[in-house]
Amino acid sequence: MMDNCSGVSTLLTDSLELELGTEWCKPACFSCAVDNGGGGGGNHFSGDSYLSSGTLKRLFLNLDPLPTSFEEDTVELFGIQWVTETALVDSSRELFHLFRQRLYNLETLLQASCDFGKISALHEKADSIRQQCVIFLHYVKVFIFRYLKVQEAESHVPVHPYETLEAQLPSVLVDELHGLLLYIGHLSELPSVTIGAFVNQNHTKLFPPSWHLLHLHLDIHWLVLEILHILGEKMKQVVYSHQFMNLAGDNLTNVSLFEEHCENLLCDLISLSLNRYDKVRLTEALMNHHCPCLCVKELWILLIHLLDHRSKWSLSESFWNWLNKLLKTLFEKSSDRRRHSVPIIQSRDPAGFSWWIITHIASFYQFDRHGVPDETRQMVSNWNFVEELLKKSISVQNSSFTISWLPLRGFINMKSPLTMLEMVKTCFSDKQDHDLYKSSNSYNIFLCILAKVVKKAMKNNGPHPWKQVKGRIYSKFHQKRMEELTEVGLQNFFNLFLLLAAVAEVEDVASHVLDLLNFLKPAFTTSHRALIWKGQMAFLLMYAQNNLDIAVLAEKLSCAFREKAKEFLVSQKDEMAQRQALWSLLSIYIDGVQEVFETSYSLYPSHEKLLNDGFSMLLRACREPELRTVLNFLQAILARIRSIYQQLCQELQRENVDLVVQSSLLAKERHLAAIASALWRHFFSFLKSQRMTQIVPLSQLADAAADFTLLAVDLPSTAPSDLQPQPVISIIQLFGWDDIIWPQVVARYLSHLLQNSTLCEALSQSSHVSFQALTIRSWIRCILQMYIKNLSGSDDLFMDINSEQAFEKEYMEQLAELTRLLFKLSEVKSVFSKAQVEYLPTPEDPKNALVQFLEAVGITYGNLQTLSDKSAMVTKSLEYLGEVLKYIKPYLGKKVSSAGLQLTYGIMGILVKSWAQIFATSKAQKLLYRIIDCLLLPHAVLQQEKELPAPMLTAIQKSLPLYLQGMCIVCCQSQNPNAYLNQLLGTVIEQYIGRFLPASPYVSGLGQHPVLLALRNSTSVPPIASLKKCIVQVIRKSYLEFKGPSPPPRLASVLAFILQLFKETNIDICEVELLLPGILKCLVLVNEPQVKRLATENLQCIVKACQVGSEGEPAAQLTSVFRQFIQDYGMRYDYQVYNILEKVATLNQQVVIHLISTLTQSLKDSERKWGLGRNITQREAYSKLLSYLGQMGQDEMQRLENDNT
Repeated sequence: MMDNCSGVSTLLTDSLELELGTEWCKPACFSCAVDNGGGGGGNHFSGDSYLSSGTLKRLFLNLDPLPTSFEEDTVELFGIQWVTETALVDSSRELFHLFRQRLYNLETLLQASCDFGKISALHEKADSIRQQCVIFLHYVKVFIFRYLKVQEAESHVPVHPYETLEAQLPSVLVDELHGLLLYIGHLSELPSVTIGAFVNQNHTKLFPPSWHLLHLHLDIHWLVLEILHILGEKMKQVVYSHQFMNLAGDNLTNVSLFEEHCENLLCDLISLSLNRYDKVRLTEALMNHHCPCLCVKELWILLIHLLDHRSKWSLSESFWNWLNKLLKTLFEKSSDRRRHSVPIIQSRDPAGFSWWIITHIASFYQFDRHGVPDETRQMVSNWNFVEELLKKSISVQNSSFTISWLPLRGFINMKSPLTMLEMVKTCFSDKQDHDLYKSSNSYNIFLCILAKVVKKAMKNNGPHPWKQVKGRIYSKFHQKRMEELTEVGLQNFFNLFLLLAAVAEVEDVASHVLDLLNFLKPAFTTSHRALIWKGQMAFLLMYAQNNLDIAVLAEKLSCAFREKAKEFLVSQKDEMAQRQALWSLLSIYIDGVQEVFETSYSLYPSHEKLLNDGFSMLLRACREPELRTVLNFLQAILARIRSIYQQLCQELQRENVDLVVQSSLLAKERHLAAIASALWRHFFSFLKSQRMTQIVPLSQLADAAADFTLLAVDLPSTAPSDLQPQPVISIIQLFGWDDIIWPQVVARYLSHLLQNSTLCEALSQSSHVSFQALTIRSWIRCILQMYIKNLSGSDDLFMDINSEQAFEKEYMEQLAELTRLLFKLSEVKSVFSKAQVEYLPTPEDPKNALVQFLEAVGITYGNLQTLSDKSAMVTKSLEYLGEVLKYIKPYLGKKVSSAGLQLTYGIMGILVKSWAQIFATSKAQKLLYRIIDCLLLPHAVLQQEKELPAPMLTAIQKSLPLYLQGMCIVCCQSQNPNAYLNQLLGTVIEQYIGRFLPASPYVSGLGQHPVLLALRNSTSVPPIASLKKCIVQVIRKSYLEFKGPSPPPRLASVLAFILQLFKETNIDICEVELLLPGILKCLVLVNEPQVKRLATENLQCIVKACQVGSEGEPAAQLTSVFRQFIQDYGMRYDYQVYNILEKVATLNQQVVIHLISTLTQSLKDSERKWGLGRNITQREAYSKLLSYLGQMGQDEMQRLENDNT
């Protein structure tokens, strides 16, 4: 009866969907904000989600998409009222244009700063835009379902214009949807700040614009698939596009667009998963999901249901077929790949990633179309691909296989120790297995029967039946029988004795098995020996599960392991067959020992026997794939030791622990310490020796080093003597603070440590070391060296052009994580707080975060009042930098990295400017001198004939204003005049004025000369005046100096530079004294038209500026310069002098009037010198000049006329 009620309820729900205005009838959208108080989907998804709202059910049953929406005569779309039944036909292109406009508006909101006071307003604005876009796409679905009429193929009856438009609508929709997908691009192409919104944890439900944009992209990608599906169901025929063609050159259709978009979307989702896989620690791969966000998980589930539903009607391939086809491309070489519309990024571990993603995606099949988990729901088989994947994971030589994050141990045709044991356990399980005869072979059936018989007999009659069975079975095995055993026989032998051990006496059976194995000849094949090791390891596991002493078995196995590890070490690397045979045995031991440790409730001294010096030899002989396996094992053992230690600590901290229990717990702690010591001896020394090589995978090196650090925190006394007395700090020094370690290792290693807040707090309070300052130093180094590929200085030093972008993206994500954690340190927070920076920079851009941190340090120093505080801050600041010039040295060599040089010069320029007050102190000035010498004045710069590399010149040009401004601030801040620094400043200006002067003075970009930009962008007055004075002095000395009658080189460009300088700044008296003589000299001695024109313009600027500066009175300095000019050139170049002064007189009569006496005296001296009486021609030229001077000029002409001398 209850079953019938349940069925009626389901039917009733389906039939009333059109009438009930319930929660799921609202327009759905993707949302991470799961309502824990209720909602659909059993709280697995938001109540607004597509799954919880019943979208799939309505889609598959061909029901109205939103039965309670868009029922009015008009509908509001994008803030405008439209007629509901005709809007999409009449104004489809206008509506889609408004959609793209709203999308653009949302993108522009990303540029707004998400300050706390603005986040609410930004959230509301972004949410409003997103809702408008989502509602429009839902309206498109509803319109197609309710109002779109399918036109007859051929009709000779005249049709209404609306019907003509309506007939075109399906094709228009295909065009517009395709255009929309092109506009938004791929998920994998979104900027990092938007992708970062996947991990946004916001319990106030106020999200930044990046979150809304990201989730709107997800909405669009899914709703386009929905619309195309509904359109296909409605039309019952293929709809052709009018505008677009696909990649094959065929007309685009609704079917081809659906398939193309589906492939692109799956590629995007795979790329997102690949990004997460690269960051997952291998030991945590099963716990870490491939979905960065709950909405991405929902999108995967929606695609599973939609594609599998369409495949039932042969509309498209099934979900697994789609996914498998794309995953197979990961195994193809780049040159062999078929061209996808969006490429899947290359995976370093395609097999491991494929296993990982299909494992997690398979679990999504438990969700029904409402998003409710149903464990009884049958999953669609993907065995064909799994079988292919299995073959790809198998080595040809020995049929062994390994998955990096999940060791499927041993051989395909043989069980691992753990599975051997599990199989035996199923044989004596009390659970009734009705399919036993179908699923098991005859020998397994025999074992099941034997187990049940022995168990029942022992239960009824005690140990006597067991002794009878034991005697009969033991008697069957002797030396000859053992030597005759085939591989299958040996497998059955172990299964039998494992069963007997499990049913009866473990230790007795295991002891007898060891005796029997002694009969076997040493010259067994590798497969036989591997099976023997597995069998022995299975007994070892059984001992561990029964909490028995494993000493005897461990001793025997570990000795055999040591011998094989030694053979592996001495074997030649080109003897592949021998090495693989040995590795197959060694991997059995490694995986088995890991199972023993993970299975054992407690660890005893006998466990230490399993970790002998065979591992030391093995590590030295391994190549990268083998090292990955061994280091995975190491991480698992370290994790197990720390887990048991923490349990012991909790038990010891309990109240009322009696002495007996306490003594036992302390003994267990000593056992753990002994095992930990073995790990330090045999593993850590190897890791330490490999810090600067590329043999060990960098990510695993960092992970293992972090695990050893945490082990040192728990059991410091176990660390070797060379790390004592502060082992934790010693290890951090080796892997986190040492400047010669790979920045990739440092970034990942420190990220692990900074996640442990207890450890960070303890180290921060330590008096032995500046933990936070040194960590900040390493962070700075990691950012500065982000483009360096090889620290050893080999030919392969930098990222090549093709890989640089991908490398930067991956490493930037690691740096972003380190930055996020670093900004939680109290010292970093204090710097920003004292600098009055309210909001910390976003960690998604580590370079920008570093810039803001450096600026905050400079501001903090400037705000300090006492000398003691300032001195301490200088010391701390220099500690942050460390040997910063060593970090950037690789970029300054013969090998050139454009991105590296831009980063180096930019960051160091910010440093020089923002830390100018710090560099003004005696402690820090030496570093400033070294920075200037290294970056701005290297030996190559001082060689004028030598061209600098173009990337270096570009980097200097962009950052030079920062250096000049910083150096001037230092000069102004220094308590005592610093002659050397002023000399450096002059040398820098001298070098780069010339290097960045354009070849032609007509170049419009002269205003972008970095020396001029330094004056333009400076905000403080004293440094501007000081810098300008230095620039003028350099020009006078180095660029306006005539060598005899020969003018200086590039004189026209120099004059153009001076003119630009005068236009952008106020002319000072000292500039008149320094520059005007040279400009006048150019007018007198140089006949080149360009030079004369530019010199004249400069003269006019100076005269006008002096007139303004003196409020109409002649400037004494200007008059003095002209008077000296007349004395120098008046006698020899009288005509040129008069011509120049005529131009001056037109601008400022008073200046020339004050020169009348000097001019007249010069005329008379000239006539007296030549001794020819009056020089009529010269006097006429002079009279012309006097005519420009008004009454004073007329009076002087009259005096000259009346003068008889």
